[in-house]
Amino acid sequence: MIFNLNWGLGAVLLPLLLILLFSSVRVLREYQRGVVFQLGRFWRVKGPGLVLVIPGIQQMVRVDLRVVTMDVPPQDVISRDNVSVKVNAVVFFRVVDPQKAIIQVENFLMATSQLAQTTLRVVLGKHELDEMLAERERLNLDVQKILDAQTDAWGIKVTNVEIKHIDLNESMVRAIARQAEAERERRAKVIHAEGEKQAAFALLEAAKMLAQQPEAMQLRYLQTMTQVAGDRASTIVFPLPMDLLGRMLGKDRPAADRS
Repeated sequence: MIFNLNWGLGAVLLPLLLILLFSSVRVLREYQRGVVFQLGRFWRVKGPGLVLVIPGIQQMVRVDLRVVTMDVPPQDVISRDNVSVKVNAVVFFRVVDPQKAIIQVENFLMATSQLAQTTLRVVLGKHELDEMLAERERLNLDVQKILDAQTDAWGIKVTNVEIKHIDLNESMVRAIARQAEAERERRAKVIHAEGEKQAAFALLEAAKMLAQQPEAMQLRYLQTMTQVAGDRASTIVFPLPMDLLGRMLGKDRPAADRS
C-alpha cells in the first residue's frame, strides 16, 4: 500500500518538476541581458546564454544592448532671429547599464524620445537660421552632449545625433534667394571696383614710365594708329600732342630765320 502511494506521488511530482524545470529555463542571445528580480527586489543581471529563473519567486526582464536608431519627429522651432522652421533628427543610443535602464526609468525608449525632442527645440532655438544651415556638425555635437549627460543616470549612452532636415516655408525660401542674389551682386561690384583700382595703379605706373622717355609716347601713338587703322568702318580721331608740335616748330624756325 505504501509502495503504491509513493509510486503515485512520484508519478504526480515528476511531471510537475519537469514542467517547473522547463519553465525556469531562459535562453538569452549575445546582445541580450536579463535583469532578474527575486521576490520583487533586484537580484542580479544575467546572460547571455542559458539562464535559470525560478517561477513564482524570480522574474526576469529582457534588455537589448544593440544600438537603437530613434527617429525624432519634426519639431516646430523658432530661431533666435524669429524664423519658424521644422526640424527633424535621428538619435543613436544603446543601453550600457541594464539595471539602471529598468529600475531608474519606467520606459527608457519613450523617455529618451521625449528628451530628444525637447533638447532639439531648446538647442536650436538658441541659434540663428544661418547657423542652423551652415553649422550642423556643431549643433549635432551640442545636442548629443546634452542628451548623453541627461541619460547617463538611466544607463543609456547616446552615441550620435544627426539633424536630417530643416524645412522652411516658401516665403522664407524666396527671402533667402533674394538675400543670396544681393550678396552675389555685392561681391560682383566689389570685384569690379577692385579691378578698376588695380587698372588705375597699372596705368599710373605706365604713365610714369612713359613720362621718363617722351619718344616712348610717340611710339605708343604710332602703335595705337596701327591697331585702329585695321578697322575700316571706324572714324579715327587722333590727338596730336602739343610737345610734338613744339619740337617740330622749333626745328623749322631756325631754318626760316636763316632764309
